[in-house]
Amino acid sequence: MDRSITYKEATEDISGIITKTGWRYYAILTLMGVSGVSFLFLPWAYQIYAGQGVTGLNAPIFWGLYLVNFIYWVGIAHAGTLISAMLYITHTPWRRAIARGAETMTFFALFLVTLFIFIHMGRPWNFYWTFPYPSQREIWTSFVSPITFDVFAIGTYTTSSIVFLFFGMIPDIASLSHTTTGWRKSLYTFLSFGWRGTDRQWHLQAKACMFFAAFIMPLVVSVHSVVSWDFALSVVPGYAKTIFAPYFVTGALLSGFAGVLLMLSVMREAYPVIKKYVTAYHYDRVTVFVVVLSMIWSYLTLMEVVTGLYANTSQEIEHLKYKLAISPFSYLFALMIFSNSVMPLLYIFKKLRSSFIGRFIIPVFVLVGMWLERFLIVPNSLSRKFLPWMWHDYSPTWVEVSITAGAFFFFISMFMIFIKVFPIIAIFEVKEDIGIPMRKPH
Repeated sequence: MDRSITYKEATEDISGIITKTGWRYYAILTLMGVSGVSFLFLPWAYQIYAGQGVTGLNAPIFWGLYLVNFIYWVGIAHAGTLISAMLYITHTPWRRAIARGAETMTFFALFLVTLFIFIHMGRPWNFYWTFPYPSQREIWTSFVSPITFDVFAIGTYTTSSIVFLFFGMIPDIASLSHTTTGWRKSLYTFLSFGWRGTDRQWHLQAKACMFFAAFIMPLVVSVHSVVSWDFALSVVPGYAKTIFAPYFVTGALLSGFAGVLLMLSVMREAYPVIKKYVTAYHYDRVTVFVVVLSMIWSYLTLMEVVTGLYANTSQEIEHLKYKLAISPFSYLFALMIFSNSVMPLLYIFKKLRSSFIGRFIIPVFVLVGMWLERFLIVPNSLSRKFLPWMWHDYSPTWVEVSITAGAFFFFISMFMIFIKVFPIIAIFEVKEDIGIPMRKPH
């Protein structure tokens, strides 16, 4: 970041993203909002009215696109936590300009994670069945079930991420309460909780952020490990893999970092002032993570196939044949390998890291490839279970495809609303990058 930027300039630049809004913003927000409602909530309402029969779910495939999207959005949420928490603990300077955007991605991705659980339920009003509530019928939740693990793990992860995001924003909210008017000033004054910037307040805020950063770090590993155990603790061919926990965690971080790269690139194009704070150096650092995670993911993908061959059972061999040698899944598998193993290697060339290809094309390929990885695991494995007479190909219906697409529109809508209410870059943290002013203006 350019250290010639003044404190006043940093405040005006970042707060200007909130207060200065043109007609293009409202046009895009309206388009995304209408698309989100049309593609997500209207088909979901139709599904609730007509029943789960409008989906492609049928025996033996009762886990389809909704569970694929559930795992996918959990993965998107992981990079925000890693960038914010791990790099905060290690006092890594370059995280400061991108951490708030990554944390925001985590928050809205976790919202979609929860939403897809309700969509998959079919009867979302029975959500309380997943909690250990007192039951007169003595029907209790099974605490040895990984489905119950999900409720506690994701609930804890979501709560911690929200608190961590809010605590980090308090100094910025207080700053905005002095530079805004109207409803914004009232909102920011209320949310700042009397922040005055005293030494004690800064000390307590730093301790709180450090505590939650240390608390969240194990959740990065545990949450997606728990999600992987939804499958690994079964006996279904293609699911029962001991390598799934590190495999899912690595894939989650890979897709999450790709999402952060794409988000930063779109924000820089929409608001050129951000280029002062998110520079080629940030792309250089984040893409190094992408390359390393891609290589680890490639190794674990190879091990998933090798362990299936090593098992040498008829059901595992049949599952691998169905996944690797039968169209269209063989083409999808090839596209997945190309997207997640080959494309990230282009980041080895430094000039490509901050180029158009590195900022937009490669992250999109990685995000598509990671979605395909989940698809080739979740419904694909259920298509070839133990009894051949129960084999059944899965084809998602328009309802599932529409809800999947609508989730992306809804995510963009929520993100666009957030950046007009709260600063997408941490004002007080980028000022730490600037350093202490040595000259005062006249």
